[in-house]
Amino acid sequence: MVGLGAAGLAGAPSLQRGFEAVLGATADKDPTGLTGLLPNGGGFRYYSVASSVPERGPDDYRLTVDGLVERPTTYTLEALRRLPQARVVRDVQCVTGWRVPGTPFEGVPLFQLLDAAGVRPEARAIRFSCFDGTYTETLTLPQARRDDVMVALRMQDKPLNHSHGGPVRLYVAPMYFYKSAKWLSGITVTRDVEPGYWERLGYDIDAWVGKSNGRDDAPTV
Repeated sequence: MVGLGAAGLAGAPSLQRGFEAVLGATADKDPTGLTGLLPNGGGFRYYSVASSVPERGPDDYRLTVDGLVERPTTYTLEALRRLPQARVVRDVQCVTGWRVPGTPFEGVPLFQLLDAAGVRPEARAIRFSCFDGTYTETLTLPQARRDDVMVALRMQDKPLNHSHGGPVRLYVAPMYFYKSAKWLSGITVTRDVEPGYWERLGYDIDAWVGKSNGRDDAPTV
């Protein structure tokens, strides 16, 4: 049943809720390495599409901003912490139906990193990569420049731990949570939108809460 559920999750968003019902409060790793659902505390659930994810901290974490920019930059964790920080408090909404209300995130607004790098005129989108070696995400440049999109370092008034995507993750407040890529390691400015991991499997690229995937009736944030 776990194998069937994982295949459905990877193949079609419409089957993911049934996968959750089969697994309930437990989960296992299927032969593809897809980690499904593990209780994570505070209403969150643990998702990973890699069989294992290395932990990184102040000594070995790096975030690279590159692509169509004038000044490619690599940030250490301490360098990110020294930058001006913002705080956003919104409901976290997963496309599978669970929600964690009033969740505070703190970090560096993404537009600050883009401005510091100097985005070239021909740029239209951003590709995000992660140090799990598998997951990717994408935003258009206007989406990335919203003031409620950040490179998050803290969640619920604590540093991001590993299971929540720490030490650094993307947080896209007005979209379903799969857009908020965990274990963020790369921000690449591109000419065209390049669909991310779940978009290549059928999920919406523009994942506005209440207006995409047909999974939720909540108002758009």
